[in-house]
Amino acid sequence: MGGARDVGWVAAGLILGAGACYCIYRLTRGRRRGGRELRMRSSRSAEDLTSGSYDDVLNAEQLQKLLYLLESTEDPVIIERALVTVGNNAAFSVNQAIIHELGGIPIVGNKINSPNPSIKEKALNALNNLSVNVENQIKIKIYINQVCEDVFSGPLNSAVQLAGLRLLTNMTVTNDHQHMLQSYITDLFQVLLTGNGNTKVDSSFLSLYDGHVAKEILLRVLTLFQNINNCLKMEGSLAVQPTFTNGSLFFLLYGKECAQKIRALVHHHDAEVKEKAVTIIPTI
Repeated sequence: MGGARDVGWVAAGLILGAGACYCIYRLTRGRRRGGRELRMRSSRSAEDLTSGSYDDVLNAEQLQKLLYLLESTEDPVIIERALVTVGNNAAFSVNQAIIHELGGIPIVGNKINSPNPSIKEKALNALNNLSVNVENQIKIKIYINQVCEDVFSGPLNSAVQLAGLRLLTNMTVTNDHQHMLQSYITDLFQVLLTGNGNTKVDSSFLSLYDGHVAKEILLRVLTLFQNINNCLKMEGSLAVQPTFTNGSLFFLLYGKECAQKIRALVHHHDAEVKEKAVTIIPTI
């Protein structure tokens, strides 16, 4: 029972503070790209590759140049720009795999040890995008303890803390790595209780369950809800109608408004979304 409880609070706690933040972050960036044609860059120098716009997509040769630059330079300005470029390109699934194959994950991961907060933040953001690929998570999980230490020992509400929370959330969407956070639960809830609005759940979180939201986002927020359900079931908390604190994530997810949204998703045009919603609706 104790182990199950720990795992349950890991899943619920991470989502409470950072899940909404992460999903809204991804959704916002997705809209930024929407409606614009992506373009491939011509051959340029490694440093030139760090100065393009968000919508420039690098190929494997250019990514290799960029990773070599990251590994070889000590200039903090170039490192930061290179990390931003790698992170932007890691938002695309094809480049998540390419960066993995080029050995880029440890190159990026090593930058979270930088004493420069801006470099650390950009490295965490890049790892966050890379972690969308499940295969990449196997490489990224070795940084979880370091990320936890940075999140809970650094300044409250800092950019590094939020970037770390986003990465931890993405790494624990499934059950594979949640156990690695068991010893940090107390610290996690302390952050959630004392942090500002960026680390707390707003009622706008429920808008992520609307049918018009991108499939990728819907599947993630439904999976998060499914994981919470599974963990609460393991604890026996859903055997009786639980009482949740007003304004908490649980209050939102198990309230009438969310129940209506999930019921509507049962009729969603996408089969995967529909299947996820069906697994949740009986418990609401």
